[in-house]
Amino acid sequence: MKTKMTKHIFCGLLAGLGLLVSACDKKLEVQPTQSIDQSNALTTEQDVRVTLVGAYDGLSDVDSYGGAIQFTNELLGDDREVVFGGTFTSLDELWRKSIVATNLQVQDTWLDTYNAINRANNVLSAIDRVGEDSRAQIEGEARFVRGVAYYGLVRLFAKAWGDGDNNTNLGVPLVLTPTRTLTEADNRPRNTVAEVYAQILEDLNRAAELLPAPSANENPGFATGSGALAMLARVYLNQGNYAAARDAADQVIAAKGPLTLSFADVFNDASSQAEVLFKVVVTDQDGTNAMNTYYGSVTNQGRGDIRVQTKHMDLYDSPTDERAQFFNLTNNGARRFTNKYSDQYGDVPVIRLAEMYLIRAEANFRLGTAVGATPLEDINAVRSRAKALPIAPGALSLATILKERRLELAFEGLQLDDLKRTQGSVTIAGTVSPYSDSRLVLPIPQREIDTNPALKGQQNAGY
Repeated sequence: MKTKMTKHIFCGLLAGLGLLVSACDKKLEVQPTQSIDQSNALTTEQDVRVTLVGAYDGLSDVDSYGGAIQFTNELLGDDREVVFGGTFTSLDELWRKSIVATNLQVQDTWLDTYNAINRANNVLSAIDRVGEDSRAQIEGEARFVRGVAYYGLVRLFAKAWGDGDNNTNLGVPLVLTPTRTLTEADNRPRNTVAEVYAQILEDLNRAAELLPAPSANENPGFATGSGALAMLARVYLNQGNYAAARDAADQVIAAKGPLTLSFADVFNDASSQAEVLFKVVVTDQDGTNAMNTYYGSVTNQGRGDIRVQTKHMDLYDSPTDERAQFFNLTNNGARRFTNKYSDQYGDVPVIRLAEMYLIRAEANFRLGTAVGATPLEDINAVRSRAKALPIAPGALSLATILKERRLELAFEGLQLDDLKRTQGSVTIAGTVSPYSDSRLVLPIPQREIDTNPALKGQQNAGY
């Protein structure tokens, strides 16, 4: 599915925004046969389709949703449930919350996610070249890619929704048209958090309208109706719009049905389609699973950098919970690694069905409603699949629901989100610090500040 489109097609398109593409070096001046010349790139429907493949490919980059957006969220939000024991300074800074504005991982995540956005913008700019039979599908997919990409950026590079004034807090620059001819107008300042979220919701809602209605049989390697609604549920939950989050999650569950897989099968590419709603596709010919790189043990072809600690293991409250056993030990039992990313060429799940049950449960609980099911029924559905003992009637609380999210969705890229939206705290440099600490927001990469005059004076606090 992911035929590579060369980055140098897009390098010049991004430079005017200060989105400097480090990969645009002399090596890429040789034109591969599968690349498309910019002057001829978008003249036919087939050209648009190929560019859409490039948008997916950009989103799947290891520095975007191929792993970095997820592990950055986890490392920033971690409170010593893991230890980063690797040698890469850029990731160690994330885990220690001692990031500098020149951090290369931060720079590459910004760069490559904007690269995916620009490719989606190219598709949308030429949507009139697509036949009416295919236009809604292609526009829906491009809107999904752009909405998901912006959501990844604003969660990391801006204050959380509700942490101060969303209408004045700075988000990230909104770029909604292709960058081709470079002018001063291409130097964009940061939009507000409210503006960025409004665009994310516009894109994802439009995608949900345009894509086929959710069904039991969808290909999660592409944008689908279920995937769009699932991402909307996640965004609404982060905004505290519990009714909208509940209703979007309920629609997905209604289409997909009960949790039928074993917990282990959820993370097996051969069987995971019934659970995964959107994923990054990785093959042994194309793509890299960066979650395997850092979370996988050396015996599973990873680096063994992110090691699970006793503090996390102590969260499991049922002796029968299969999730508590879903780890592998190395060094005579001294190091523990999650088995969620044990396959070097495994796909990277971005969002899955169990999260919809958890969102519906939490939203119903907060609102005192029982749309689709009671909160207790939803939580026990998740626990039953994991063979954990059920929560007794009358024993369910918001804390119990949030803990269940932590057990089910551990290491999947939601740790920082949950810390911030629940206004929790985390230990930074030996001191318990609130969710609003400036060290929990990534810096705008220094190269962008230096290159784009519109970003001067718009660096995040603390950098």
